[in-house]
Amino acid sequence: MKRAFTTAAVIVVVMIAYLCLWPVPIEPKAWSGPVTRGYTGAHAANNKLGSLKTIALQGEQGPEHLAVGKDGKLYAAMDSGAILRMSLDGSTQEEFTRHGGRVLGFDFDASGNLIAADATKGLLSISPDKTITVLADRVEGQPIRYANSVVVAGTGKVYFTDSSTRFSPAQTGTFLAGVYDMLEQSCTGRVLEFDPATRSMRVLARGLCFANGVALGSDGQSLFVNETGKFRIWKIAMAANGLDVNQPSPLAKVLLDNLPGYPDNLMRGLEGRIWVGFVKPRNPILDKLADKPFLRKLIVRLPRAWWPIPKVYGHVMAFSEDGKVLMDLQDPSGAYPETSGVTETADRLFIQSLHAKTLGWLPR
Repeated sequence: MKRAFTTAAVIVVVMIAYLCLWPVPIEPKAWSGPVTRGYTGAHAANNKLGSLKTIALQGEQGPEHLAVGKDGKLYAAMDSGAILRMSLDGSTQEEFTRHGGRVLGFDFDASGNLIAADATKGLLSISPDKTITVLADRVEGQPIRYANSVVVAGTGKVYFTDSSTRFSPAQTGTFLAGVYDMLEQSCTGRVLEFDPATRSMRVLARGLCFANGVALGSDGQSLFVNETGKFRIWKIAMAANGLDVNQPSPLAKVLLDNLPGYPDNLMRGLEGRIWVGFVKPRNPILDKLADKPFLRKLIVRLPRAWWPIPKVYGHVMAFSEDGKVLMDLQDPSGAYPETSGVTETADRLFIQSLHAKTLGWLPR
């Protein structure tokens, strides 16, 4: 019995030592997270996504981002790395390209080239004949570790987000790199500009906790940018240069704050709308750990099945450039998981998703 007790004590000591001391890739920072308001007010719970229709994707899954090309076709970036091309009703699907990377966001330039933010390769240009060119994979001497979302301005300049300079999808995959970054809260995300005329790069803004979706302002002088790790959306002037968003500046302001979920993609819709998708709702446990970096570090040492991953919950919304919520569509059942954004056409709202096995849509 004494031997059994000793063995049990040793096991307990080893477990405590493991939970407290085992090296992990994150160094969490304490921060003051906002107290969630939940699904109230403009975000009152509803079931407006409950009637979502779906389109099969030839065995593919994860239509993370969709956009209409210059050829009038709908393009979709898939979890496998493939980009599918289809008619605007989702029919006549074909594989446009599969280049060995993972495109998260893309847009089209005036020449019809698909300008892609590839999480593992940087900023790419894919021509209509499928020729791939690396436009940028470094800035200020540093690698672009996590290219995420991209938009092409009328000037031809390309604006895109580098979600984290700490964690790279090339090493851990996109999901785990994002989880690490948001648990750490070191806020190294950046908004970048690529000028194709000079092939030059610059940092517009830095200090974002997982910089994500990006959309153009109608004034041609500003950008809307999601900061996923802090549940908010920024409006940032294109004139910014190396701006730290955590320092007060007239060139950047928080437009929407304390959102009920983690905002992912931003897409311009019709009639001045901007759409945002929430991949997950807020998690009460994670919210309470904002000022407890040690406990967040401990979480990473646990089996992943025990991590406090937020529940599934379908949620997208549209807002105006002055921050007014115009539409809010939800599905509390999460039947269509991880709603990352919306692509609005004349006839439909296509719902983007990180891992869904189909493409969701609603009649507009």
